[in-house]
Amino acid sequence: MSRRSVLRGMGGVGTAALLAGCGVPAAYVEPGERAGRDLSARDRTLDFANWPLYIDTDDEDTSKRPTLDAFSERTGISVRYTEEINDNDEFFGKISPALMNHQETGRDLVVVSDWMAARFVRLGWVQEMDRAAQPNISRYLDPQLRSPAFDEGRRHTVPWQSGITGIAYNRRKLGREIRSVEELWDDELRGKVTLLSGLDESFALLMQGNGVDVTRWTADDFHTVCEQVERLVAERHVRRFTGNDYIKDLSTGDVLACQAYSGDVIQLQADNPDIEFVVPEEGAELWAESLMIPNLAQHKTNAEKLVDYYYDPEVAAELAAWVNYVCPVPAARDVLADSDDEELAALAEDPLIFPDDAMRGRLAIARDITSQERTEFAKRWNSIVGL
Repeated sequence: MSRRSVLRGMGGVGTAALLAGCGVPAAYVEPGERAGRDLSARDRTLDFANWPLYIDTDDEDTSKRPTLDAFSERTGISVRYTEEINDNDEFFGKISPALMNHQETGRDLVVVSDWMAARFVRLGWVQEMDRAAQPNISRYLDPQLRSPAFDEGRRHTVPWQSGITGIAYNRRKLGREIRSVEELWDDELRGKVTLLSGLDESFALLMQGNGVDVTRWTADDFHTVCEQVERLVAERHVRRFTGNDYIKDLSTGDVLACQAYSGDVIQLQADNPDIEFVVPEEGAELWAESLMIPNLAQHKTNAEKLVDYYYDPEVAAELAAWVNYVCPVPAARDVLADSDDEELAALAEDPLIFPDDAMRGRLAIARDITSQERTEFAKRWNSIVGL
């Protein structure tokens, strides 16, 4: 299952929202109650939970993770690495009972999408990191990712990787370029377009197509998009709503254009150079999946060292070369550019890994859906999508 897995079940309503709907107070944890006993000094370990296929592996032995192994050799800290996160809501449901009951989760570091990270931050379920002990983050974190609305100053979260939600299309089969969201609705694409089914994954690009500033969108903007999509579904213009299975549809030619993630398309282009990815003229969403240290984590200092290690440009470059998402460390570009390996050097010029200034000018981080909005919005969106 993909890192950007489609929401299922309650469509992103989440445990906290369900509790609030039942009259149970939100399980907010005060700042003074978040830290646990840090065993880092005497227990040189940490538990790191991540998504599948989201870290570099050795070509000959996939059980080896070169950057992670190098961290352990450099610091003496052993990392128990698990690929247990397959869906944001599913993982939220897995660890939320412990967090709302002021219990430790057994994990020192986790990675979730920023819209989900916003929920953890609002609930007070993650700890503030010690930036004084993380000089690489202070120096190298991409300025465009430094201060999302849900975590001002990135005190509680740090991007693991970033990405862009834009448009992918088969240029050869379509016979022309696509440059805007509006072009998805052209008559010749009727029945040949797919949209992402996840509420949090889909809404921003569609709003941008309407000229909305997604850093400050309103409920009216959301309902306008819903009305448009309802009409497009009724007219059978939208073939279906997808998770990451749009990749198969695009490859076979069943779909000519779709909402897509930049990292997926880079990997798809290796097998099919006819596939193009575009940041529309109206703009596209820049998102991140971020590292967080849950409340009562027993190895906070060790976790902070690991986070900062991945912001060393040399390490960030090695990771970026493997995962092919937008690198949150722009300085890693120079590392790759100086490589004697032609393929690695070419990655430095790929704007889907290191966006250029022109592309960056069209990227925006959407404000997240608040807990007050989520139940209503998820209900309406899921009724359209059929979840």
